[in-house]
Amino acid sequence: MKLTVVIITYNEERNIERCLKSIVDVADEVIVVDSFSTDETITICKKYNVPVVQRKFDGYGNQKQFATEQANFDYVLSLDADEELSMKLKESILAAKEDSSEYDCYSFNRRNFCCNKAIRFCGWYPDKQIRMFNKQILNWNDRSVHELIEVSNKQTIFHLSGDLNHYTCSSIGEQQEKGEKYARISADIVAKKGKSISCVTPSVKYCFVFFKIYVVKLGFLDGYYGFEISRNSAKSSFYKYALARKVIRESCS
Repeated sequence: MKLTVVIITYNEERNIERCLKSIVDVADEVIVVDSFSTDETITICKKYNVPVVQRKFDGYGNQKQFATEQANFDYVLSLDADEELSMKLKESILAAKEDSSEYDCYSFNRRNFCCNKAIRFCGWYPDKQIRMFNKQILNWNDRSVHELIEVSNKQTIFHLSGDLNHYTCSSIGEQQEKGEKYARISADIVAKKGKSISCVTPSVKYCFVFFKIYVVKLGFLDGYYGFEISRNSAKSSFYKYALARKVIRESCS
């Protein structure tokens, strides 16, 4: 099996080198699709002789679909710049490449970090992902956020050992900013459905999400970071429905 690793970037100078170093042993080809970064992302990619294709960002699903289409090999491993392969996952991928039993796609667990602390609960682990797949059979959906590889029960899946390390944020403030960014994108999706949203919905969603993550998914066992993740996720849900409600009301006026 030959493997192309595709990575989407935008101002990822802090993360991209770590990501590139982790894939050196497994990638037969690396392609970066960049959304016109203004920092040193491109310079770092050139340091590793990685080709960069620039494309205006129009949603995560579309961007990753485009990146997949640039691959010269059928099998693709799709990563974000703030992710890296653990040593165990690299070993599993290398073994899969040598195995004659090629599957349609491969899954593995993602270990999410907040401020360099591995989060064990909050619904953040094992966070199973399908990121390695045959592009002739599968591809991304077109969701603007929370994009997924669309897999049916007809496709064969093999689960690989090892974790994909995901460094979500370096500070609580950054985690909150990301939550607000996703909330704005998600609000447009909710608003386009045209369903009415009551004035109490954002607050109800806030309480539901906080309780779900902090209590049901045992976020309290992650201590301070578990509380902040639960609170920021709840805030993001609040903003999503508050913004969607505003858009719907303005379109009707």
